[in-house]
Amino acid sequence: MQRKIELLLPAKNLDCGLAAINHGADAVYMGASKFGARAAAGNSLQDMEQLTAYAHRFNACVYATLNTILADSELEEARQLIWQLYNIGVDAIIIQDMGLLQLDLPPVALHASTQTDNRTLEKVQFLEKAGFSQVVLARELSLEQIKHISDNTTVPLEFFVHGALCVSYSGQCYISQALCKRSANRGECAQYCRLPYNLVDSDGTVLVKNKHLLSLKDLDLSAYLSDLLDAGISSFKIEGRLKDADYVKNTTAFYRQKLDAIFEKTDKYKKSSSGKTTFFFTPNPEKTFSRGATSYFLTGRHAGITSFDTPKSIGEYVGTARETGERYLCIDTQKQLHNGDGLCFLNTRGEFLGFRANRVEGKTVFFTGNLSIQKGTDVYRNLDVEFEKQLTAAKTAERKIRVNISFSDSQGGFLLKITDEDQNAVSIEITTEKLVAQQPEKTMETIRTQLSKLGNTDFVAQKIEIETSQPYFIPASILADMRRQGIEQLEKLRQANYFFSRKKMEPTYHLYPQTELTYLGNVHNQLAVAFYQQHGVKRIDFSFEKQPVENEPLMFTRHCLKYSLGACTRYSPKPVKTVVMPLFLEYQGKELILKFDCIHCQMLVF
Repeated sequence: MQRKIELLLPAKNLDCGLAAINHGADAVYMGASKFGARAAAGNSLQDMEQLTAYAHRFNACVYATLNTILADSELEEARQLIWQLYNIGVDAIIIQDMGLLQLDLPPVALHASTQTDNRTLEKVQFLEKAGFSQVVLARELSLEQIKHISDNTTVPLEFFVHGALCVSYSGQCYISQALCKRSANRGECAQYCRLPYNLVDSDGTVLVKNKHLLSLKDLDLSAYLSDLLDAGISSFKIEGRLKDADYVKNTTAFYRQKLDAIFEKTDKYKKSSSGKTTFFFTPNPEKTFSRGATSYFLTGRHAGITSFDTPKSIGEYVGTARETGERYLCIDTQKQLHNGDGLCFLNTRGEFLGFRANRVEGKTVFFTGNLSIQKGTDVYRNLDVEFEKQLTAAKTAERKIRVNISFSDSQGGFLLKITDEDQNAVSIEITTEKLVAQQPEKTMETIRTQLSKLGNTDFVAQKIEIETSQPYFIPASILADMRRQGIEQLEKLRQANYFFSRKKMEPTYHLYPQTELTYLGNVHNQLAVAFYQQHGVKRIDFSFEKQPVENEPLMFTRHCLKYSLGACTRYSPKPVKTVVMPLFLEYQGKELILKFDCIHCQMLVF
């Protein structure tokens, strides 16, 4: 049996959601009006209803994100919102707060957000037994760890394959809350991980100055999709609920083509939605926001996961500076440059600078302002104006559902049958006088032409069969009317046959993997307390947001600055550098203490 595979795209707003569907997404995740982990990306019920109706035309799903922790006073409002989302047809709700499971919810599928910190088999097994329909795994997992979880569970597993990386385990970062009262678990992260820091040792020696030491490159697992399929991933997730429509178009198209190419070579998998997408541009993820690419920890720890020089988009590598002069730069490159391109580079002081190409002549770029670019400097392009023009064109993609059309004569007239790729079938029969065609070949071609005119509908004719007992003359108006009626009926049938994955969450009482929950459990309300008590947890502390703790880690991360400095003894028995512990990160009077849990190969930030 073929396993259904989902390409899951983010939507900041309705336009982004429509772009995702049109460019081949099998599902879209989108913030509702409140309680999403991106507070700046909320959407009205009207927009979500419009997107949901459109997505369902292609058997694609829409998931609403309500993945923050909730105060007691917010639970009723959240419950009402979930009912509203259910009533407009949303396919699933992505949640973090287990208190929601104690409420009277509609029979809508629930997905466990990555914010629930799903990095162990025991945690995923617990969530599966609790009734979750899909679980989003932690980004830090390796292929072996994913396969281990998949081999011992049956719940569909979702995994991020592209986009920005949180340096901390999701749901386990409290720096923003501690330093400025903006909780990441409440959707208001201030992104302290993207700021510049000095790294100082316990002797006061500055080891690294003014670098973005907690900033990571962007995830890109496009080369590992087959491996992830084999490991058991069913939903391939793209990050980016704050990104614009151009990013959505480009990444959707890129991963749609990658997955489709895999599906063409094997019958083990198939996409979970309908329709074939044709693209009118060549996608390239480097061209719409990229901090550089990393596979993170999928195949183990390795160098090159960080973006210390800048948290901004560097785009695609262009080449090196071959010759520089006052207000011009000659680049050794194979890329075609354009007037207006945005270029950037790292100067000798370690500053990442950018400029616009006012005029381009071959490989020579002319610009205004005073820029000192050394010969041999690497040059990047973070704005390709010609690519942007392609993405903002009236039509960048077209998604069509394939249909087979058969036309035959019946006892009293003619019969038209239309069958779509999902085996939905409708028939239109008319009673009319049969007139033998005087020009058989022309008549047959007219019938074929008229029936194939599906125009601006969601459908395209894959095969047309004409099976009349002899060539008959049929007026074009009759053929057009039969075709129109058939398509209208097919659209209604597809809508009626749309499969909603509905599920009523029943109370469960199986044991939670831990008997005690500290602030790391993110328990923010009394119903969450009741949920965990119901599942055998004896001691429960409230969330950091509700009851701050002292002298406890504010961040847990696999990113390790000792490793980055070459001072790791675990991976380098003879480290190239020795540092005096502990280490500190300093930024504008704020100081973070770094400790290293080498047994679990992670860095803790206090």
